[in-house]
Amino acid sequence: MLGLSPWRFVVAFGTVSLLMDFVYEGARSITGPLLAGLGASAAVVGVVTGAGEAAALGLRLVSGPLADRTRRFWGLTIGGYALTAVSVPLLGLTGVLWVACALVIAERVGKAVRSPAKDTLLSHATAVTGRGRGFAVHEAMDQVGALVGPLTVAGVLAAGGGYGVALGLLAVPGVAALAVLLWLRARVPDPASYETAAAEKRDHTTENPARLPRAFWVYAGFTATTMAGFATFGVLSFHVVERHLLSPALVPVLYAAAMVADALAALATGWLYDRAGPRALVSLPLLAAGVPLLAFTDAVWPVVLGSLLWGAAVGVQESTLRAVVADLVPSPRRATAYGVFAGVLGVATLGGGALTGALYEQSVPTLIVTVAAIQGAALVLLAATWGRRLI
Repeated sequence: MLGLSPWRFVVAFGTVSLLMDFVYEGARSITGPLLAGLGASAAVVGVVTGAGEAAALGLRLVSGPLADRTRRFWGLTIGGYALTAVSVPLLGLTGVLWVACALVIAERVGKAVRSPAKDTLLSHATAVTGRGRGFAVHEAMDQVGALVGPLTVAGVLAAGGGYGVALGLLAVPGVAALAVLLWLRARVPDPASYETAAAEKRDHTTENPARLPRAFWVYAGFTATTMAGFATFGVLSFHVVERHLLSPALVPVLYAAAMVADALAALATGWLYDRAGPRALVSLPLLAAGVPLLAFTDAVWPVVLGSLLWGAAVGVQESTLRAVVADLVPSPRRATAYGVFAGVLGVATLGGGALTGALYEQSVPTLIVTVAAIQGAALVLLAATWGRRLI
C-alpha cells in the first residue's frame, strides 16, 4: 500500500522542483556577472556556461541507462539534487575563477544525474493522474521556482548584499528540497506500483523490451526538427537590447513574464494532451514559428508578445514532450529513453540556437521564413506519425 495518492506524489515532487529551481535558476541569473567579477572574459563565460548546458543534456545519455540498469532511481535523483544544492552556495564563497567555473559545471552535472531517474519516478504517478496533466502540474510548480529565484537574488543584490550573501541564501530552499525528497522516498519507496499492469502493457506488447520502440525514434525525429528551428532567449534578448527596445535591467523582467507563459502553456497543453492525444503537440511548431515573426521586430509590444510565445513554447517542451515519452516507452527502458531524448533535444537545441543566431546576423526576413519552413516540416512529420499509428 503506497503512502501517498498519485496526485499528492506529483505535487510533492513539484514542490521539490520548485525549491530546487529557486536555487539553481537564482544562481544562473547571475552566473555571467559573477564570473566576470572574478576576471573571466566573455569567451570564458560562454565556454563555461556552454559546457554546463552540454553536460546537463549530454550526460543523460549515461545517467539514463545507468538508472535502468541499477534501478536506483531514488539514489540518482537524491544525489543529483544534492550536488546542485551544495554547488550553488559554494559558488558564492569562492574567490577563485577556476573553482567557480568548476562549480557552475558541477551544478549542471547534478541536473544530468537526476533528470532521467526523476522523470521516470514521476511518470509512474502520471499513469494514474494523466500523463499530460501530471507533467504539466509539475512543470508549472517548477516555473514558480524559476520565477522567484532570480527575483530573490535581484532583490538581495539591490539591497546591497553581495553574490556571497545572495547565493548563500539559496542554501535554505536547497536544504528544504532535500528534506521533502527524503520524506517522499520514505512514503513512496516504489512509485512503479502506481502503474497498473494493464497500463504497463498498453501499446508495448509487440515491442522488444531490450530496444526502444520505433514510435519513440519517430517522435524523437519530430522533436529534433521542431527544436532545430527554435530561437533561443539569448538571441531574443540580444535583439531587445541591441535595438534599444528595453534596458538591460528590464530583460530579467521580460524573462520572468515568459516563465509565467511557460507555466500556463504547460497546464493548457497537458490538459489537452490527456483528451486529444499528440494532436496537442501541433501547438509547439505553431508557437515556434510565431516567435521570430513577432520577437525580432523593432516595436516593443510585438517583441513582448513574441517573448511570451517563446515562453509558452518552452512550457510545451518541458511538460507535454516529456509526457509523450512516458506513454511510448515501457518502464524497464524509460530512464534510457529520457536520457536519449534529452540528448536529441540538446543537439537540436544547439543547432537551432546556432542557426537562428547566424540567420539573425544576416537577415531577419530570411530567419522568419526559414523557421516557418522548418516548423512546417515538423508538422508534416507529426502528421505522418499519426497516419502510421505510431503514437
